[in-house]
Amino acid sequence: MSYDRLTPDNAAVLFVDHQTGLSNGIQDQSLPEYINSVTALAKLTKTFKLPAVITTSAADGPNGPILPVITNLLPDAQIVHRPGEINAWHNEAFVAAVAKTGRKKLIVAGVSTEVCVAFVALSAAAAGYDVYAVIDASGTWNKLVQEVAVARMAQAGVKPITWVAVGAELLGDWRTPYAQEHGQLMADHLPFYGNLVGSFLAAKQG
Repeated sequence: MSYDRLTPDNAAVLFVDHQTGLSNGIQDQSLPEYINSVTALAKLTKTFKLPAVITTSAADGPNGPILPVITNLLPDAQIVHRPGEINAWHNEAFVAAVAKTGRKKLIVAGVSTEVCVAFVALSAAAAGYDVYAVIDASGTWNKLVQEVAVARMAQAGVKPITWVAVGAELLGDWRTPYAQEHGQLMADHLPFYGNLVGSFLAAKQG
């Protein structure tokens, strides 16, 4: 095993089926926790200027449109609307969009974890990409399903990760130009970190 960290220059983010209808079925975490994590991942994508590809499945049906928070934060991301493929990697336009990013490390999140995320992650890994599955920015119908999906992906070399760890790897050093914006993002989306910053500032001022 080798460790080659995520950086702003080697990674791209794939948002797979973060759709309003599908998101209503998430039960392995609370919906507020899920939305918080998805928002944080989208903000990380924007902060570190990572290329992003968004895909939907039957967006004109019950699956619904992409969560507005993603498209609002990433208005320039390419969106691939799939007409029927369950595995987004079976859609040629999606695979071409991923290849066009020029990045070999793929940060993947979506709904549901065991299908939309796992199928893309497994397929991308088989195609030679280094894949990271962001579990807390994904969701599924219960905790057991999530655990089975994570085990399956890990066995294939996909790396389970969380949005906080993604951000920390991308930042790498608090002395970079990204530090202030990243610190504010952490404070906004990780309650204890917001309290930590607030306590520090209060002590510093008084």
